[in-house]
Amino acid sequence: MPKVAYHLVQPEAHTSRVIFASPHSGRDYSWNFMRHTDLDEVTIRSSEDAFVDRLFDCAPQFGAAFIKAGAPRAYIDLNRSSEELDPALIEGVRRQTHNPRVASGLGVVPRVVANGRPIYRGKLPLAEAERRIAQFWHPYHEQLRRLIDQAHARFGEAILIDCHSMPHEALDGVAKTTARRPQIVIGDRFGASASQAVVDQVEAAFTDAGLVVARNTPFAGAYITQAYGRPSRNQHAVQIEIDRSIYMDERAIRPNANFHNFRKLLRSVIAEIAATGQADDMPLAAE
Repeated sequence: MPKVAYHLVQPEAHTSRVIFASPHSGRDYSWNFMRHTDLDEVTIRSSEDAFVDRLFDCAPQFGAAFIKAGAPRAYIDLNRSSEELDPALIEGVRRQTHNPRVASGLGVVPRVVANGRPIYRGKLPLAEAERRIAQFWHPYHEQLRRLIDQAHARFGEAILIDCHSMPHEALDGVAKTTARRPQIVIGDRFGASASQAVVDQVEAAFTDAGLVVARNTPFAGAYITQAYGRPSRNQHAVQIEIDRSIYMDERAIRPNANFHNFRKLLRSVIAEIAATGQADDMPLAAE
């Protein structure tokens, strides 16, 4: 199994109320896990947010904490509720109310990777799913909760930036209805997970860097934004989705020739977002 639940990098001094997180960039594919799948070493990574952790790893240099998953998304999905168990994969789980994520095979223990390709040859014991949740899901979320609580205690406000990537093809439908194809999609669950002021400043950081931004379509945010976004309590959660084709070869899952330039560009975005979290005059959300 993967070696650790998460990796945490703290800044030398906590000067920002912003926390950056990457729950889908884990790439510790253990031999024991791989021997239970027919997928090859590239295909198993197709739903991973590959290299997102490397894109955002400068955040602590700007006074913000950065946490990233140790386990891969194909092993345990940290952006799902621990109760989203898939009866089609896990023995002894009863089918309850309809959940489109679980029905499509994307529960907390995923049944498939991208394009619906099955991960396993058969079902998993319920005890195995519970072990993964206990050893990987809970430690990650407990640490994330501590980071948010600490930021809130220091600054009176906490801002979680949940960092993800999306397949280029995911934007095909959006591109047909907009003048310019989005490169970044910001998700705030249509205003439910973050205040307007916070989301405006996050969007401005990307647009100031020359990137094309859309909001909530096709990704508005999943479990993490839903669970941690409480703008009425000055606790905000914003999901960021980046078009993978900008910085990587999606088929081979390798950084492309633009990776280092894009990483440098994102550094300025991260610095600006972290700085908005430092500003004394930033309005606290009271609505």
